Amino acid sequence: MNKKTGKPFVNSIRFKLIAGLIILMLPIVTYLIYNNVYSIKVVRNQVAASISSTVSLYINIVDQTLDSVDDYLVRLIMEERGFLPLEKAASKDLDTYQLEKYRVFKKMDDDMVYNQALDFTFIYNTSNDDMLFVPNRQKARTDTPNWDEVRNPLTEMTRSHPLEEAFGNSWFDIKLGDDFYVMRVMRSGKQYIGMGINIDLLLSPMDLLNLEGGAQVVFTNERNVPLGDERFFTEHDIDLAFQSKEYRLTGENKNYLIVGDTSSKGPFHLVTLVPDDLILEQLPYLLRITYLIAGVSILSIAFALYALRKVVLLPIHRTLVAMRKVKEGFLDARIPSVRSSNEFESMGDTFNGMVAEIQQLKFDIYEEQLMKQKAELRQLQLQINPHFFLNSLNIVYYLALDKKFSLIQELSLLLIQYFRFMFQSGADFVSLQDEIKHTVNYLRIQSFRFPGSLTYEVDLPEKLNSVSLPPLVIQTFVENSIKYAIDTDRQTHIEISIRESSHDEMSIRVRDTGPGFPVEWLNKLQQNINPMSDQGEQIGIWNVKRRLELLYNDRATIHFSNQDGAIVELTMPMKKV
Repeated sequence: MNKKTGKPFVNSIRFKLIAGLIILMLPIVTYLIYNNVYSIKVVRNQVAASISSTVSLYINIVDQTLDSVDDYLVRLIMEERGFLPLEKAASKDLDTYQLEKYRVFKKMDDDMVYNQALDFTFIYNTSNDDMLFVPNRQKARTDTPNWDEVRNPLTEMTRSHPLEEAFGNSWFDIKLGDDFYVMRVMRSGKQYIGMGINIDLLLSPMDLLNLEGGAQVVFTNERNVPLGDERFFTEHDIDLAFQSKEYRLTGENKNYLIVGDTSSKGPFHLVTLVPDDLILEQLPYLLRITYLIAGVSILSIAFALYALRKVVLLPIHRTLVAMRKVKEGFLDARIPSVRSSNEFESMGDTFNGMVAEIQQLKFDIYEEQLMKQKAELRQLQLQINPHFFLNSLNIVYYLALDKKFSLIQELSLLLIQYFRFMFQSGADFVSLQDEIKHTVNYLRIQSFRFPGSLTYEVDLPEKLNSVSLPPLVIQTFVENSIKYAIDTDRQTHIEISIRESSHDEMSIRVRDTGPGFPVEWLNKLQQNINPMSDQGEQIGIWNVKRRLELLYNDRATIHFSNQDGAIVELTMPMKKV
């Protein structure tokens, strides 16, 4: 919905033209984008299937290697009779123990020739708390590890009781020194026989694959944590979890394709990461042309919308903005003189001339209305309740009968001040101090009329004394309270309070303890309906409302309510006299 005009946006020329262009081009662009996305998916599936086959093939090779090591370990335990003497305590026959230990070491060292996959073999004797560690010194490697960094932590971990529970029927991963290994451990009597293979060396055959452009191959444990340097995966926010036989994208911007498989020999996985941009380089040349066509189509829509906006929509928008401003009362608004189509230039000149004539006509009418409003305001200010004269003279008469000359003097002075204020020159505004003084005079005069039945209180901050307001505003509401709230059978209290509600507004509150406004009157006053009856009741309140409208337009408000009596709250601009 267009908020300014109240008409649906879908009915505008702008919407129809833009929607037409989009409807025309959207199917083409959608097809090109879909074709491109589908092609990318096909290429990813093909690459993932190829890599998955390679990973599965190699994990099978790894499992076969581990199977052969398992067979060797079982055969070694079953056939090697020298393990039994090793179980005997060294303190009973130390020479025999040392001789058997050397013989077993020599046997296992010789066997390394046939087990090139192994990095080390060990036997831990729990009776003697002795570790026989046999490294594979015949294995081809680029750098020889510090075997002490492998042997020492291995001895400590094997000695600890909790590790016995980890020696199950499968291979497991472990970090010794700076390297990760997969290990297999079996128990024979009071001895543990185990073998370990370096993870990095286990991956070395994968180097034969053409993994260029940032591709990575890594072993992970059952928690999908890499068994190696984690920095690359942490820096790129790569999650190494994978789904069997499927691929997914991972990384900070989903820019790595991940494929993996799980070993049947233990809880570790072989995972391959391939950069997505490396995969997409395999897209055919025609698919790149498709991208180009889609891009050109989108740019064409953008250019068409820009041209349409400049030639048609902007001139229409300038015209609509000027028309809205004129509708809101800003007759200074004009359609800017901008070079455009002949039709729009002619429309702008015609509109500007018409608005100029309306503006001049409105100025003439406004001056006439202003003179009329000033005359009406003077008339409203001079409307005085004639009953007040009669009541005042009646009070003087009875005071004279009782020979209360001092009260007659006081009342006469109050009446003089009261009528002087009423008949002063027809000023539009008076000071708040003078208005309150006049209202207090009026209340004091009425207290002569209702002795013992009327009390009042006025709260005017000194800093607001010089603030101006229309005359007789407060006195009118006080007079209304006197007329409808006073009951000689009980005491009535009238309260007047003035406050600064904001830096440029003040609030005036007049409250009495009478019966309050009649419900019918209150409803009309709250709905801004004139409640004045045929007898002229409530004419004073309506006159005040009319005067405030003439002087302040919509900047002054009056709120009427009942709460243990009648309450009138005024809010109006605050300015000095």
